[in-house]
Amino acid sequence: MNKTRNTVCFNATIDIIGINPFVFVPEPILNDLFSEFGKNKGPVPVKGTINGKAYQQTLVKFAGEWRLYINTKMLPKSPERIGELIEISIELDFSDRTIHPHPKLVQALHDNPKANAVFESLAPSLQNEIVRYIANLKTEVSVERNVLKAIGFLLGKERFIGRDGLKS
Repeated sequence: MNKTRNTVCFNATIDIIGINPFVFVPEPILNDLFSEFGKNKGPVPVKGTINGKAYQQTLVKFAGEWRLYINTKMLPKSPERIGELIEISIELDFSDRTIHPHPKLVQALHDNPKANAVFESLAPSLQNEIVRYIANLKTEVSVERNVLKAIGFLLGKERFIGRDGLKS
């Protein structure tokens, strides 16, 4: 998608909901982002800087409010920085964010038709959560261990990604 990218800067105070630090994006900036994006529903991919450090994130609406969640990759020790005023730049991010499943997960799903059927029936967001988790693992040992856990999870036998096994 070829769109004009408008970067805007603002200051915001870090707040927290549950265990998740976030900032509110000022409404005029949100409206400009929505206008440029062509919609004001669903996740809005953004990028920019926080205190000069680059980030890539997704704006999401939760409990009726649009929030930019601040994780520790974006801002070290962010959960300990509630109340801190930070400088943010933000713009739409049209880069491809596709995460491809690890070949070992693909093979495990192919080898287990029942687990594959459950996986295919999941909401896309949960499919993506499983794929993303395994794709971001650093070692082959971790990949192998977590692919087995994912299959167990899909078959309702194992806890995975902080969730109890699915009921078939």
